[in-house]
Amino acid sequence: MRVTTLLATLLAGSAAIAASPSPRGLGPNLNAGNHYGAPTPPWGPGAHPGWYFGKHPEAHPGLTCLSGLICGILKLLPLGLQCPKTPPGTTPSTPSDGYTQTFSNLSGATQAGDYMTFGLVDTVADCKAMCNTVPGCGFVNTYHDVNGKNGSPLLTCSLFRNCHTAADATNTGGQTQPNGSVNHIANSDGWCKA
Repeated sequence: MRVTTLLATLLAGSAAIAASPSPRGLGPNLNAGNHYGAPTPPWGPGAHPGWYFGKHPEAHPGLTCLSGLICGILKLLPLGLQCPKTPPGTTPSTPSDGYTQTFSNLSGATQAGDYMTFGLVDTVADCKAMCNTVPGCGFVNTYHDVNGKNGSPLLTCSLFRNCHTAADATNTGGQTQPNGSVNHIANSDGWCKA
């Protein structure tokens, strides 16, 4: 009981420290059952990224930013999501990072039933680092959601259990945004984890 109370106190304090307003989904809703804060897949109406992993967490106050104090708290909680060990924006030092590219530069993103979660990243390497921390992740799809994500220039990083090909890149956008613009997908790349 004391551990639960301590964790609840830490979560409340970390949310206030990490961002203002407090990040969405930190706590019991940031788990596999809730798709790590992104229960609606990116092709669904009202979809919203569940997290951000990159060098500029201060620029994303509405998302759970996987850095700093949040990482320490996630280590204490059995949620299944952890902060990547690779610092954001870095590339692996070996020629092979354990991923094989299955498609590149498409105008459609993967849409499949084995969807796990999606968030925002600065680089493809950051998305792969996220996949490496999510149990069961076997495929990443990075792309630009043009006019989506409130105009953010960041990459969308979608994680899936199974490998996918260009045949599954059927999400071409088309969702009307709050400002009246319509989103579309650009520079979509797929990476299968070995």
